[in-house]
Amino acid sequence: MTVGERIAERLHSAKLSQSELARRVGLRQSTVSALIRGESRSSAHLHKIASALGTSVQYLSGETDDPDTLMPPPLSKEEMAEQLDLVPIASIDLEYGMGGTFMDIGVEESIRLFPRGFIEAITHTPPVLLTFARGRGDSMAPTINDSDLVLIDRSQRVVREQDALWAFTIGDVGMIKRLRVRAEKVTILSDNDRVPPDEASAEEVNIVGRISFIGKRV
Repeated sequence: MTVGERIAERLHSAKLSQSELARRVGLRQSTVSALIRGESRSSAHLHKIASALGTSVQYLSGETDDPDTLMPPPLSKEEMAEQLDLVPIASIDLEYGMGGTFMDIGVEESIRLFPRGFIEAITHTPPVLLTFARGRGDSMAPTINDSDLVLIDRSQRVVREQDALWAFTIGDVGMIKRLRVRAEKVTILSDNDRVPPDEASAEEVNIVGRISFIGKRV
C-alpha cells in the first residue's frame, strides 16, 4: 500500500473526510487530496496527519503494517489547541445577577477553548482580557435572560458609551446593567420595564468590563 492508500484507509476507519483531516492538520484539502492520489510522495506534515488519524508515521510510510505500532503519545491540551487553532478564554462559575449578586463568595475560574475565528468574529480584544460568565434573573430581559452566556471585555473599564451593557460591582454586589454617567452620578438602567432605574455615585461603581457578546439557549 502506498502512503496515499494508507491515509485513505485510515480516513475510512476514522469516518473522517479529507476536508476535516485538512482542517485538523492545518493544510489545504487539495494538498491532502494530492497526497492520497499519489501526486505528492511526501509531506512535512505526515506526523500531524498520523496523529489526526490515530496511527503512526511508520505505518503511513510503510515501515510497518500495524497501524497501532509506535503510535505517538496523545497530544497535550496545549498541542491539541494549537493544532485546532483554539484560544483559551477564562470562564468563571459566577452568575452575574441582573438584580445583584453578592461577590464576597469564592469564585472559581476555569479555562475553556474556543475556535479563534469565532472569538475574532466577536471582538478584537486579546483573549487574555476576556471572561465568560452567565446572567441571572430577569431584570435585563429580554436582552439577557436567566443563564444566558455573556462575554465580559475587561479591556474596557471606563464608561465611554452611554447606555451600553456593563458588568460592575457596587461594594460586594455585582450586576449587569446599562449605565448612564452624568458627572458624579451614575444611573443604573434595566431593560425590563417593570424594574425602575437606580442611582449611585461614580466612586461607588467599579467597572469589571463591557458585555460584548450574549449567547442564548435555544
